[in-house]
Amino acid sequence: MSSIEVQGPAVDRSEEILTPGALTFLGELHHNFSARRDELLRARRTRRERIAAGERPRFLEATEEIRTSDWQVAAAPRDLQDRRVEITGPTSRKMAINALNSGAKVWLADLEDANTPHWRNVVEGQVNLYDAVRRTIAFTSPEGKGYALTDPEHLPVILPRPRGWHLDELHLTIDGHPLVGGLVDFGLYFFHNAREQLSRGSGPYFYLPKLESHLEARLWNDVFCFAQQELGLPQGSVRATVLIETITAAFEMEEILWELRDHVSGLNAGRWDYLFSIIKNFRDSSGFTLPDRSAITMRAPMMQAYSDLLVATCHRRGAFAMGGMAAFIPSRKDAAVNEAAFAKVREDKTREADAGFDGSWVAHPDLVPVCAEIFGEVLGDAPNQLDRQVDVRVRPDDLLAADETPGERTLDGLRLNVNVGVAYVAAWLAGNGAAAIHHLMEDAATAEISRSQIWQWTHHAARLASGETVTRELVEAVVEEELRSLRESGWYADHLDTAARIFAQTALDDTFVDFLTLPAYDAVLAAGG
Repeated sequence: MSSIEVQGPAVDRSEEILTPGALTFLGELHHNFSARRDELLRARRTRRERIAAGERPRFLEATEEIRTSDWQVAAAPRDLQDRRVEITGPTSRKMAINALNSGAKVWLADLEDANTPHWRNVVEGQVNLYDAVRRTIAFTSPEGKGYALTDPEHLPVILPRPRGWHLDELHLTIDGHPLVGGLVDFGLYFFHNAREQLSRGSGPYFYLPKLESHLEARLWNDVFCFAQQELGLPQGSVRATVLIETITAAFEMEEILWELRDHVSGLNAGRWDYLFSIIKNFRDSSGFTLPDRSAITMRAPMMQAYSDLLVATCHRRGAFAMGGMAAFIPSRKDAAVNEAAFAKVREDKTREADAGFDGSWVAHPDLVPVCAEIFGEVLGDAPNQLDRQVDVRVRPDDLLAADETPGERTLDGLRLNVNVGVAYVAAWLAGNGAAAIHHLMEDAATAEISRSQIWQWTHHAARLASGETVTRELVEAVVEEELRSLRESGWYADHLDTAARIFAQTALDDTFVDFLTLPAYDAVLAAGG
C-alpha cells in the first residue's frame, strides 16, 4: 500500500501524533472506506436532485420492519449514563482546559464546526486531546497566565466530533488523493487514545455530525468494527452519539440507531445545522422561504415535530436524547444583556427537560450550573429520563411544515445574516472556528444558515416586512455596509475582504455551494494554512 504524504507546515509535537503506526492506520482506513464515502456523497447529490424535482422525503418503506419491531441499542457505559449538561467547544489548549474544568458531565471536543481545518489546528487538536486523556494538559498564555486541570480525577467524559463526510484532509494524501477528513480525525484520536481511555474505565466515544442517511451511519459502524479489530480492542468499545442535523436524517432516526446499535448511545437535536439543511434541500421551493432565523424557535411546528420525534425514537430504543446548544456568552460589562439572555437559556432548557431530553449543550462554562440545575429539577436522583416514553405521532408533513413557521422577514434580519456571516468567515479564515459575535458563540452552522437564507430570499424575490424585495443589489449594498462597519471595529482585518467575497458568492451565485467551508478551505490552502 502506498504511503501517506504529509504536506502541511511544521507543527510542534507533530511527530508524537503522525507516527508511522498512526499513518499506517490512516492509510488502512482510507483504503477500506474512502470509496464508499465517495459513493455516499454521490447518493446525497442524487437525493437532492429528486427533492429539487418535487419529491418529498418520506419514512422508508424498505425499512418499515426496523421501525415496527422491538429492539434496543446496547446499554450505555457507566460514565455515559448521566449527560444532563454537556459543554461544547474547539480543542484549542486554553478552551480545552476551561471545558474540562467546567463541571459539565461531557465535553464535546469539536474537531468540526467549532474548529477550522488549518493544519496547525488539526495536529494541535490531537496533541491537546492526547494530553487531556492523560490528565497532563496545561497551558501558559503569552501574558504569563497559567491554566491547569483543577480536579484531574473528576473530568467531563471526552467525546470528540470528527469532521463530516463531505470534508477532505488536503494536507494528507495517498497517490495524490486526499484522505477523508472525518477518518483522519477519528483515526488519529482512536489510534492514540482508545486503549488509554479503556484502561481508565472510559472508552473511545464520539459525536458524529451531518449524517444524511442510515447508509452513512452503516459506514461509520463498519469503520468502528474495523478499527477495534485492527487495534485488538473489544467490539462495542466505541460509542457514538449522532447529530440529527439534516432533514433527510430526521426521516431515518430509527434506521440510524439500528445500524449503529452496538456502538450508539444517543441522538442529538442539532437544530442550527438542521435549519440549514431544510433551507439547502428545499431552496427551490417558495413554500420553504423562512422568516428571520432569530424568529425560528423550537416552538415552530416543524421544529417541535423534529424534537418530539427524536425524544420518542431515542427512548423507545434505549438511547439518550440530547438537546441543542445554548450559545450565549455572558457579558462581563452588561448586566441587562445577561439577565435577558439567561432568561432565554432557562426557558429553552426547561422546555427540553420537560420534553424528555436527557441533557443538553452549552457553549460557556457559566451556563453549566444553569443547565445542570434545570435538568436536576426534572431528573431528581435519576441519571437520565430513558424510562420516560413519549407518545407522539409525527407525520412526514409535520416535519416539512415550513410554511407554518411564524415570524417575519426583515431588513434587520438580512443585515444580521450578513454581519454574522462575514464576521464568522473572517474568523474562520484566521483559524478560529468558534467566534464570539454579539454575545453568542457562533460556529459554522449559523454562518451556513445566514448565507443559505440570503440565497433563498434572493432567488425567490422575497418581500421584507418593510416592503423591500430582496435582490442581489440590496444584498450587495448591505454587504458593503457591514464590511465597512466590521473594518471600523478592527475585526480580523487581514481576512475581511476575502471573507466578504466568499460569503457574497455563496449567498448569491446561482450555483449553490453545499458548504461554504469548502471555498473557505481553498482560501486557507492558498494562503499556506
